[in-house]
Amino acid sequence: MNINDMRELTIDELKAKISQNRSKLFEIRFKLATHQVENTAEIATLRHEIAQASTVIREKELQAEASSVVCP
Repeated sequence: MNINDMRELTIDELKAKISQNRSKLFEIRFKLATHQVENTAEIATLRHEIAQASTVIREKELQAEASSVVCP
């Protein structure tokens, strides 16, 4: 999923995506410890997606905060 697709999601959907990716990352790390991982590049991909989703959440929070501030 690219960053533009993530920007179309709601904050709740992004948080669910982060949770899902973290659980996948845990499973992959567990398999890595037992030498059962086929694709180690997936670890970096999941970490990257988690970071992107966190960034988009922060952007949305800042955007909401800026729109609620009343300028005199």
